[in-house]
Amino acid sequence: MGVPMATRLVDAGHDVCVWNRTPGSAAAVVERGASEAGSPAEAAGGAEVVMTMLAGPDALEAVVFGPDGLAEGMARHAALVDMSTVGPDAVRSVEHRLPAGVDMLDAPVLGSVPQATEGTLKIFVGGPEPAFERLRPVLDVLGTPRYLGPIGAGAAMKLVANSTLGALMCGLAEALAVGDALGLDEAVMLDILADSPIGTTVRSKRTMIERGEYPPNFALALAAKDLRLVTGAAHDAGLRLRLAPAARDWLEQADAEGLGGLDYSAVIAEVRGRPARPAAPT
Repeated sequence: MGVPMATRLVDAGHDVCVWNRTPGSAAAVVERGASEAGSPAEAAGGAEVVMTMLAGPDALEAVVFGPDGLAEGMARHAALVDMSTVGPDAVRSVEHRLPAGVDMLDAPVLGSVPQATEGTLKIFVGGPEPAFERLRPVLDVLGTPRYLGPIGAGAAMKLVANSTLGALMCGLAEALAVGDALGLDEAVMLDILADSPIGTTVRSKRTMIERGEYPPNFALALAAKDLRLVTGAAHDAGLRLRLAPAARDWLEQADAEGLGGLDYSAVIAEVRGRPARPAAPT
């Protein structure tokens, strides 16, 4: 996600400096015109806006406050925009510990690599409204930002959205498994379900299901992490959920079976007891 997003910022004329936890992963955006830093602190040095897109709360903590972290390099009156899915507690914790004068927006996104490439991400934003208005032209390059309220509001909305993604995908998986057990043809099931209320999910993943190939747009391991955040937040709020824990369990089982690097729709193969691979051999 980070590479296509940074590429859009470069192509829009912004002066972009990148750093990635995995050496070499930023090569494509560097070739496009970005500079590459040797540490988060170096990347943040002199920047007006610092943007993070990370795998989870632990990664955000390490990149912002670890050795040579962003907090060491950020200038007064800079802004941190975290676009990761980490939950509201994590972003509030980071915001409280940033250097004086640094604004923070939590701005997680709905969408995956195609939307990041096209600049059509849905961006859920929490934080100071003046900071949002100041940074909106940058966010507009990446998609459609929507201001939702104080810090943590964007992160909270992302959990709400992702709770539905897990339930829908696992619901589709179980529906197909029931059809398999009752002897129905896969193509017929997919035709019927494509015209049902779950049709958007079916149509977007049909080719993967039919081929048994699940190249990652949204990695299954990250989907499992997101559902853990959902169920954890619900528990802390005193809510008893049933669908989200069930979806989390299916995703975690698929992750434990080695499907974590595939698209999260590979949970369908797990539930049906079918093989799943990233792509056909060439």
